[in-house]
Amino acid sequence: MTESAVSPSPGPGLMGRDLPDGVLTVRAAEGDEDSFAVLVQRHGRPLLALARCMLNNPQDAEDAVQDAFVSAWRRLPEYHHRAEFRTWMYRITVNRCLTMRRRRSRPLPLDAVAEPAATDAWTQPARSAEQDAATAALSRALGELDAGQRLCWILREVQGLSYEEISHVTRTSEQTVRGRLFRARRSLQEAMGPWR
Repeated sequence: MTESAVSPSPGPGLMGRDLPDGVLTVRAAEGDEDSFAVLVQRHGRPLLALARCMLNNPQDAEDAVQDAFVSAWRRLPEYHHRAEFRTWMYRITVNRCLTMRRRRSRPLPLDAVAEPAATDAWTQPARSAEQDAATAALSRALGELDAGQRLCWILREVQGLSYEEISHVTRTSEQTVRGRLFRARRSLQEAMGPWR
């Protein structure tokens, strides 16, 4: 990325932040770093949350998302808008996370529930202890799901992706996604029964 590649088209500035992803990806594919920066800012936080759920390690999650965006920048000229940019980035990030997990070669529990706020621990210790125990139970239950079910559950329940988007990210059919989600929800419902 050279300065001359960016200078012909002005950066998006404040107006660029309101542009749709499709316009920004076209500009970024032409070398507009400012447009790509808007895409990174727009999609970085949910991708980082996904990576943290998958890797259970903040530093590894940051590395995976950074690698995903570097890969996307390099591959933007090949991006043909068959899927939304967001879905494309989820797929790249999931692949990076899976590669990192394979390299580690040890199973990792996932913790998809946020920690209770510190003020809750002081004002309501019994409730805080109960929430901690429920969080630990959910983490264990998620860890017992097979990888496909866990990924589909995180993408749907934590990240809020549609069934169609999840099918693009996981490269499976929507029917497969629905089946995995059904089995994941049933398993989690059974595991979390005592916490209702």
